[in-house]
Amino acid sequence: MAVTTAGFRTWMLKGLVDPRGTHQGPHAETPEKTHSWWRVMCLTGVDYFSTLGYQPAIAALAAGLVSPFATIVLVALTLLGALPVYRRVARESFKGSGSIQMLEKLLPWWAGKLFVLVLLGFAATDFMITITLSAADASAHAIENPFAPAWFHGNEIGLTLVLVALLGAVFLRGFREAIGIAVALVAVYLALNVVVILVSIGQVFTHPVVVSDWWTALNTQHGNPLVVVGIALIVFPKLALGLSGFETGVAVMPQISGDATDTPQKPTGRIRGANRLLTTAALIMSAFLITSSLVTTFLIPQKQFQPGGSANGRALAYLAHEYLGPVFGTVYDISTICILWFAGASAMAGLLNLVPRYLPRYGMAPNWARAVRPLVLVFTAIAFLITIVFRANVDAQGGAYATGVLVLITSASVAVTLSAFHKKQRKRTVGFAVVSVVFLYTSVANIIERPDGLRIATLFIVGILVISIVSRVQRSLQLRATSVELDETARSFVMADAENGKIRIIANEPDDGTAKEYREKNTDERRFSHIPQRARTIFLEVHPSDSSDFEEDLVVRGVEMHGYRVLKVESGNVPNTLAAVLLEIRDLTGVVPDIYFEWTEGNPISNMFKFLVTGTGEVAPVTREVLRECEKDAKRRPSVHVS
Repeated sequence: MAVTTAGFRTWMLKGLVDPRGTHQGPHAETPEKTHSWWRVMCLTGVDYFSTLGYQPAIAALAAGLVSPFATIVLVALTLLGALPVYRRVARESFKGSGSIQMLEKLLPWWAGKLFVLVLLGFAATDFMITITLSAADASAHAIENPFAPAWFHGNEIGLTLVLVALLGAVFLRGFREAIGIAVALVAVYLALNVVVILVSIGQVFTHPVVVSDWWTALNTQHGNPLVVVGIALIVFPKLALGLSGFETGVAVMPQISGDATDTPQKPTGRIRGANRLLTTAALIMSAFLITSSLVTTFLIPQKQFQPGGSANGRALAYLAHEYLGPVFGTVYDISTICILWFAGASAMAGLLNLVPRYLPRYGMAPNWARAVRPLVLVFTAIAFLITIVFRANVDAQGGAYATGVLVLITSASVAVTLSAFHKKQRKRTVGFAVVSVVFLYTSVANIIERPDGLRIATLFIVGILVISIVSRVQRSLQLRATSVELDETARSFVMADAENGKIRIIANEPDDGTAKEYREKNTDERRFSHIPQRARTIFLEVHPSDSSDFEEDLVVRGVEMHGYRVLKVESGNVPNTLAAVLLEIRDLTGVVPDIYFEWTEGNPISNMFKFLVTGTGEVAPVTREVLRECEKDAKRRPSVHVS
């Protein structure tokens, strides 16, 4: 049993650092094989292009006869707003962290971390609802097919759960072949959509009365053309699902092949490929959005878009069956089911790239959150819960999906606006500011119209915050240093003392750096800690940095201060840093060092909270506890003396 348990644990944590690159995520030692930008576009496209499965129906349901005009507004916002924004994001955040990383740099200390956690909540909303909404719509297409078994009807939830489970199984197995599958699905799906739309356009030309009937009904309902334009501007936020895919597009940038001259700091070829990806996808989708909105509005009775109607959530599938017959319609349904199901793969890949980049690094998730398989199980369980709560209803999840998409695009717009402002690019600053205002209006309008999206996002945010706080507290006594490096002078200090068989470290809280400070500290420690007068000592100082950081690369500098040898290191956390440096000195010299402290003044309870927030507090006992936790052998554990 023990062997089985150990084997299962090894299998689950495989990919924590994955040398073969067989899993998605930012922690592979060797990156996956990169691909041409158009192939990676298909990976993004399983999310972006798959919205054609339900977007025309949702647009018709939301905007009614005004749907074509509202779609034109959406396309204009896509090409003139979202596309320029994300082209800039691709240039400035080319490692796959997206716009969230750009905003992370703008706010220091805990404010930046909390802001990122809120954005991650909206990102989780976007990606998780992508998984559940797409699977639910895939189930709807399967159920509405005339050849579907009778038992499909009434089992929407069960079918959706099966699709979500299959998606989770793909990621548990590995995701190396995802791009090849995506290319095939996107190629077939877009080709079938071209056929459906061309045939539908032919029907419009054959029966031009449908256009005149639509125009008459539009004028009867709304009269003045200016009113129609006004309504289109007001209702287009409801069509925001058509903007899905941009954030995923920059998240998968590391998969794009670059030039031979690319460097990690300046991957010019990769950035160019990402811009081609974003532009081509936006143009293709814009063409499909406009044409599909026109033909579905002209040819499908409005009542069929309502809940329970034959075109609800599947407008183009309705036209495929209506004008190309049940056989072609079934082929179209199968293609739609496959790409909608695999759209969740694109979203899952986005989650597996984003979450490990932030939460474990902040100390706000267990270390196993870097591994792919445990995260897949967590995300799959959440998707199960969402599916059951929403009863696999596409319309009910639309608001939450749109909220996540719009908040991420709005945050990206703000990020590039601030970037242009800091670089003193006035025209671009104004342009991006206008786009930010438009997306802000769109987000607010969507939230007011469909507040359930904000409620769901709030649940994700609260959940992330609670998990983050609990995890940060639980991991507070871990070694946080990802590496410790002593410079040449620092090495000479400790190696010289190691030759005498004893390394004595005096922990000093840096003050004014005067000779008096070091003289008095040295005298006090020798007196109260009984350090022999002739014994050599080294001061160790932690100079404060951002205490909200968790993982750090420590660089220890050795300096001579007023005749005293001093080791200086910058860190946002004092006790854990002292412990890490002591262990590095032990490993470097082979001598277990001793460290000497003074007792900290103040209430122990308040000092505990001070440690959690500012990284200081009760330094001596916490340093000892960190050492005890990470070094079980007392003989090899650095000794802590407090007086």
